[in-house]
Amino acid sequence: MTVANPEFALRSLTDDWTLARWEQLPDDGNRYEVISGVLYMSTVPSLFHQWISQRVFLFLQRDLVEVAGGVAFFGPLGVVMPHNDPVQPDVLYLRATDRELMHDRRIYGVPALLVEILSPSNTELDLLFKRASYAGAGVPEYWIVRPATRDLLLLSDPDPARRDYRRETLVPAAGELVSPTLPLRTPIARFFADAPDTTL
Repeated sequence: MTVANPEFALRSLTDDWTLARWEQLPDDGNRYEVISGVLYMSTVPSLFHQWISQRVFLFLQRDLVEVAGGVAFFGPLGVVMPHNDPVQPDVLYLRATDRELMHDRRIYGVPALLVEILSPSNTELDLLFKRASYAGAGVPEYWIVRPATRDLLLLSDPDPARRDYRRETLVPAAGELVSPTLPLRTPIARFFADAPDTTL
């Protein structure tokens, strides 16, 4: 596996960004998110990142949406959760009972599952800031896919007051992901298999 120059990532010097300001940002191909009032901007992710994102989405589509209903999405898309700023997760799942959360070009509410795929430029964002943000909003399950080690952190049982998850499970490269909140299980190797370019 090769490591290319990491994609570009910036954060604002101030923490006064709001949903209204975020809505005014240009649609220029960059990814913009606001967490605790700080604006984060990153450029287009790698092919390997997108490959994994596609594989996770297809897994959710086949093994969950087509069986239990609901909707799966892959980014970029805007998600605005209660007491949180707008974020753009890599993949998400909404239960069939939560379809009303989709309106006005965004998702307004708490998805059943959020998935982020680590990139060299965003490890702190996903592992620390988004973890706290998602737990604080009460997201029931959060997957952090780690391409460099081909494993996955599965976080569940959020504690919104502490803004953290009570349960953290490391699914190793040869392990099986078993969701604690959804009817899902799979070897995680399927998320990385056959990628044409594994450059991080």
